[in-house]
Amino acid sequence: MERAIEIFAAVNFTVIGLSHLFQRQVWIDYFAKLHSLGRLGPFAEGFLYLNFGAMIVAFHNVWTGPGVLLTLIGWTHVVKALVRFVAPDAVLRLYAKMHDKRAWQIQLAGGFLLAATALCIFAASQGSLP
Repeated sequence: MERAIEIFAAVNFTVIGLSHLFQRQVWIDYFAKLHSLGRLGPFAEGFLYLNFGAMIVAFHNVWTGPGVLLTLIGWTHVVKALVRFVAPDAVLRLYAKMHDKRAWQIQLAGGFLLAATALCIFAASQGSLP
């Protein structure tokens, strides 16, 4: 099961990471739209974080080797969901800071996501070794 979650995460990280690199303005627009929804914006994003994080946490309880980083990413996503559900006003303040001059941060996040892809692929390949 751990290998399947590593591949699942690698696919997600690849698509979203490339999107961050090549469509940074759309991500700025996305955060502006979430901000315009008021408290509903963080809730909508919270469900995305919760679903992805809970999937990892439930099926990838790995606490050794390179796989531990994916487990920690999963827990981080669960915590990010919790923050969005219990403190939406704080998240709205973060959304308000996302504008064109900070678009480089979106691309940086894309780079981290692609690095996470490499980690997941490496972890999955280690798990398939005899």
